[in-house]
Amino acid sequence: MSFLDYFKSLKEPKHRLAWAVAIAADTLQIAAFPFFAEGGVSPADSLLDLMVGFVLIRLLGWHWAFLPTIAAELIPGADLFPTWTAAVWFVTRQKVHPGEQEVLPPGPAPEPRR
Repeated sequence: MSFLDYFKSLKEPKHRLAWAVAIAADTLQIAAFPFFAEGGVSPADSLLDLMVGFVLIRLLGWHWAFLPTIAAELIPGADLFPTWTAAVWFVTRQKVHPGEQEVLPPGPAPEPRR
């Protein structure tokens, strides 16, 4: 499955926007590496990471995958790995595969279809 096929399989517009934000942030950090070279002490890099984290949490909700991403972004040189994109992939990946039954969270049972 190519990236374009995966991107087209995302049904939620919020998921597509989250992917675009993550890819843009990682591209900016990798392409503008000399600008963000100070790593964890760079104010511009920290501001970018805070903004991206805020936007992704607003789009996707809180997920534990964002915690190690934020920690990795504080390590100088770790910006050379697309951590935001990896976190968004982990959060938006499809957990139910075709032919597999979906496990619902605890709560009242849904009404049967008629």
